[in-house]
This record gives sequence, structure tokens and C-alpha cells, in this order.
Amino acid sequence: MVGARLDSPNSDPMDRTASLSRAERLDDREIQADVREAYERGRKDERASRRRHPIFMTLTFIAAICGVALLALAAINGSFERGGSVADESINALVNQAQAQRSASQSLSDRDAAARARAKADELAG
Repeated sequence: MVGARLDSPNSDPMDRTASLSRAERLDDREIQADVREAYERGRKDERASRRRHPIFMTLTFIAAICGVALLALAAINGSFERGGSVADESINALVNQAQAQRSASQSLSDRDAAARARAKADELAG
């Protein structure tokens, strides 16, 4: 019975078991139950061996979204070269904006440090 189908489309279950005795029919049901149980166990084992890490899947989806966005830019601009240049310009604008914000916050923290140093010097002098 190894490799056989349990419910063959060419055979009628009533014709197949009509000549079997009651004990043989019960044995056939036990075999079917065992095969189904082994099948389900195999499915669970295979699913467990193919578990995916959520971080890797997230990174994969992000990469796929970026790829689709670049393809859309290429389609809109007529070529990959022009689409890439649009993407580069957008990325450069974001980087420049982030650097401006960082330098502004750095200058504010420098001013605060200078004010604290002056206050401390005034305390020590006075």
C-alpha cells in the first residue's frame, strides 16, 4: 500500500470493499487513518523546517517595494537611466535635509553648552 492513493478516482469504495470481510474492512480503515496521520505529520515537519525569520522577510518585502518603485520610475520617465537619476535626486534631497537638521540641532546644543559654560564660569568667579 506504499505510494497508493487512498481514494482512487477509478474505483468505487463500495465495489472495493464488497468482497472483504468485516475484519479486513476495519483493517483498511486503520491503514487509511495511519496514512493520513503520517501525511499530516510530514506536513507539520516540513513546515517547521521551512520557518522564516520575520526580520529577513521584512527586509525582503522592503527590497521588493523599492524594486517596484524603481521600475515605476523607469516606466514613468521612459528609461532606467532617467528613473535612476530621479531616484538619486530624491535621495540627495533627503540627505541634504537630514544634514541641515542635524547641523541645526548641533549648533543649538553648542549654544546650550556655551551658555552652561558661561554660567558655570560666572558662578566660580562670583
